[in-house]
Amino acid sequence: MSKKGLVHIYTGDGKGKTTAAIGLGVRACGDTMKVLMVQFLKSRDTCELHSLKKLEPEFTVIRGFSCNKFVRNMTEEEKEAARKEADEIFQNVKNLILQNNYDLVIMDEIIGVLNNGFISEDDVIAMINDKPQETELVLTGRNAGKRLIEAADYVSEIKAVKHPYQKGISARKGIEF
Repeated sequence: MSKKGLVHIYTGDGKGKTTAAIGLGVRACGDTMKVLMVQFLKSRDTCELHSLKKLEPEFTVIRGFSCNKFVRNMTEEEKEAARKEADEIFQNVKNLILQNNYDLVIMDEIIGVLNNGFISEDDVIAMINDKPQETELVLTGRNAGKRLIEAADYVSEIKAVKHPYQKGISARKGIEF
């Protein structure tokens, strides 16, 4: 009997959703599992990418190139480019999941993609339902919707109680990015 891959969601307004997903991926690599992390709406160079590069080829990262600002700060043209890029990445990752080459797939900020209307929730639910039974799947982002939560096996909400940004302290390299 093959293992059953479950669906995890890390959501909420707190810091640490991506960090939690990466931690799970590193743990999986430690057990010789193959990990794919797909980052949507992120193109900034971050320190975790330097660490994950050392885990290749067991830990593979795919990310976009055009999204270097928050969607709320984008022009309509930039939003359209981000939508196209998100759709291309999503179609690619769906195919990779169906090929069953990865034990764990992390879709970082997929919930943000959904909330901005760049891809449909129906498409993500279909992907969850169509994934190979043994593939573990992690979805991250703020404000996970009810249908997505119902489709998941684990849901962790990371709540912001206090954050240095509230005191005017900017994101720090090696800590926040």
